[in-house]
Amino acid sequence: MTRLQKLTTFLWGLGMLFIGLLMLLAPEESYMVVVLTLSLGFIFYGIKQLIYYFTMARFMVGGKEALYRGVIILDLGFFTASLTDVPKVYILLYLVLIHAFSGLVEILRVWETRKNGGGLWKLKLFHGVLNVAMALVCIIFIRKPNTAVYIYSLGLIYSAVIRIITSFRKTGFIYIQ
Repeated sequence: MTRLQKLTTFLWGLGMLFIGLLMLLAPEESYMVVVLTLSLGFIFYGIKQLIYYFTMARFMVGGKEALYRGVIILDLGFFTASLTDVPKVYILLYLVLIHAFSGLVEILRVWETRKNGGGLWKLKLFHGVLNVAMALVCIIFIRKPNTAVYIYSLGLIYSAVIRIITSFRKTGFIYIQ
């Protein structure tokens, strides 16, 4: 990582930490921010996948997967944006699915890394276990009205701390002779 990338990662981490703390302090007003952030995140990721497909992946073997992923996630983003007037349970279900899926994938990646003898797996394992725990907390407190805001803001704060830690980590260089 270059110094500029480290600086931008650090600044993004500080910004995310600030927003996460603000959301914790005002949970009633932050529900719309959670819905907006989730929907915009899905929409931008879907558009990014579609741009990737039309510029590069359509010429690749298996490139249609990027097209399908882009269309599905873009639709999911538009659907999420329409959930502003429905009960908060649906947003909690989104958070359950997102945290459970990403946590299980992270744990499986750690398992594969350990099997192949790779290092630096402890932080990833902690991240995966924490995501699964957040999904379980969402399920346990599904009837509480501000659970979605609390879980989302705690996830945002955790991601901010990980970004800040990553910005101070030394990067290794591989030289091929």
